[in-house]
Amino acid sequence: MFKKILIANRGEIACRVAATARRLGIQTVAVYSDADADAAHVRACDEAVAIGGAAPRDSYLQWQRILAAAQTTGAQAVHPGYGFLSENDAFAEACAEAGLVFIGPPPSAIRAMGLKAESKRLMEAAGVPLVPGYHGAGQDPALLKAEAERIGYPVLIKASAGGGGKGMRQVLAAAEFDAALASCKREAISSFGDDAVLVERYVQRPRHIEIQVFGDSQGNCVYLFERDCSVQRRHQKVLEEAPAPGMTAERRQEMGAAAVAAAKAVGYVGAGTVEFIAEQDGRFYFMEMNTRLQVEHPVTEAITGLDLVEWQLRVAAGEPLPLDQHKLRIHGHAIEARICAENPDAGFLPATGRLDVLRWPPHVAFKRGNVRVDAGVREGDAITPYYDSMIAKLIVWGETREQALARLDAALAETHILGPATNVAFLRRCAATASFAQADLDTALIERERAVLFDQPGLPLSLAAAGLIAHTQATELPKPKPNKGGWSDPFAQRDGWRTHGAAQRRFDLKVGDQPHVATLAQLHDGAARLQLASGAVQAGAGGESADGDWRLAAQPLGGARFDVQLDGERHTLSAYRVGERVAVFGPAGSLEFMHLDAIAHAGEAGSEGGRMTAPMPGKVIAFLVEPGAQVKAGQPLAVMEAMKMEHTLTAPRDGTVAELLYAVGDQVGEGAELLRLEAAEVVG
Repeated sequence: MFKKILIANRGEIACRVAATARRLGIQTVAVYSDADADAAHVRACDEAVAIGGAAPRDSYLQWQRILAAAQTTGAQAVHPGYGFLSENDAFAEACAEAGLVFIGPPPSAIRAMGLKAESKRLMEAAGVPLVPGYHGAGQDPALLKAEAERIGYPVLIKASAGGGGKGMRQVLAAAEFDAALASCKREAISSFGDDAVLVERYVQRPRHIEIQVFGDSQGNCVYLFERDCSVQRRHQKVLEEAPAPGMTAERRQEMGAAAVAAAKAVGYVGAGTVEFIAEQDGRFYFMEMNTRLQVEHPVTEAITGLDLVEWQLRVAAGEPLPLDQHKLRIHGHAIEARICAENPDAGFLPATGRLDVLRWPPHVAFKRGNVRVDAGVREGDAITPYYDSMIAKLIVWGETREQALARLDAALAETHILGPATNVAFLRRCAATASFAQADLDTALIERERAVLFDQPGLPLSLAAAGLIAHTQATELPKPKPNKGGWSDPFAQRDGWRTHGAAQRRFDLKVGDQPHVATLAQLHDGAARLQLASGAVQAGAGGESADGDWRLAAQPLGGARFDVQLDGERHTLSAYRVGERVAVFGPAGSLEFMHLDAIAHAGEAGSEGGRMTAPMPGKVIAFLVEPGAQVKAGQPLAVMEAMKMEHTLTAPRDGTVAELLYAVGDQVGEGAELLRLEAAEVVG
């Protein structure tokens, strides 16, 4: 076994590998960019080496610096994690030339499976079923469009060197093909340095089922069963589970045998995933092979009781596979939710910012348990625009799928994040949909369930205000300590009690753009009355009319938790406050809002509506209009790249483009005005 390894990655996978290596007595070396100097993975390793600037191309993709760090620190092997260099055959070869073990498949296998078109030709020869499509080398746009016509719409354009949903576009009709191809190629060249694509028939209501395979250098290969990853947005996975619901033993064996055949066809060694598109009737087709460990590998670990990173290390050290196929068993059901910094209600727009509050449910790290959290960030860390938006993976296990679903909902309800927007509430809604609960799965589930997934109310504003008040009373109005005789002076209380009348305190709140006023009146019986006065609550801001009054009593439960009784109904809430920002969480949902300091905001100017601004830090990829152009609200005006994805920005209102304020290729900050849009002239 190795004495020291270098982890050529960041985030939760680097922390994950470090934890397993430590358990095996292996020392670890982290590499880090300027943006990650104090990151969690740096702290998790025994040594750390700086390798360059914040952008991946200046650090984590600089494999010469990574190899130099490995040699300088005396590492014997390099674990690539996933993403970055994990599927780079040149890097794997360079490791071997430097006398380092690459903890992954041989370069030849990476090459064979790295290009989707080439891998499909290999799979066809190996007898693995394929989706009808064009996988040729010709890349002339006219040829590709003709092939799409031959295949028949709808089709899917996919970057040949791609992965993670990048460089992939669904095309419903010929009129959409040219624009989709251009966008796909731009994203592919940016993400993978290769703009070659393939075109395939788009399977109706497909399920995404993948098989975990493992090979060793002695020629053995096994499959560790399947994962269903059908719940996706933008072709990126949202929820993953194992085993796949409805999978028969016969179909599992058939798909497992096909996956092993695919792996053996390229002499595969180490952990890999063979991904299939499956019809609703059970027919399946090879899609691609990921020649690395997958983000969703924990659900396989949960149902098998195995540590796949340990298997990686042992196989890379020359050991045979720890278990034969007939000794592998499935126990229970596991589901993984990817918690990301993004706004689902704004088209899953990635978010950045400081994680002011990051609280997880009680869990067990890096091993089998009812709840597990794999995170590469800590409270106080920042989500930057340089890397993937994933904050953590939440994994639950149960004896049955129903038990796992219940644990997932409870664990997500106990996940409290205040900072950038996240998808936690969206994940709860996804898991609660009729489609997911009943295992009616396909890759269009999110679109099919839009009515119950997007723009949904969170915690009622009355409960959120009660949580804020409970937090305020606990932090600003502590109860006096009793003296030695056990007596406390009632006149030392700072709760606003009055002998005549009732003391009132005003709370100015703002949910989105909607103002609300909460008034707390202290009653003589020790309770209080909460009154809310405002206009109609906007969609997503609360589950009720904000106007009303309630009898309120609150009791601290320790930490951020409070027992709140509102008109006799008891609720357990958690409330957090950072400056004027407040987040309140409860079993029914959560709500983030502002508690405004009225004096500090006095005299502020009105909102500047209608400006064309960058919704996040990123790079300007293209302007779609010229100065002088007349535009309509909703018309695409510019394309930005942030967090490895393209985002099209549209006109906030009708008007005339007066000036482009940046050039293509410029880096811009969040809120930067990209172009000046003048109001349309009113004629008549």
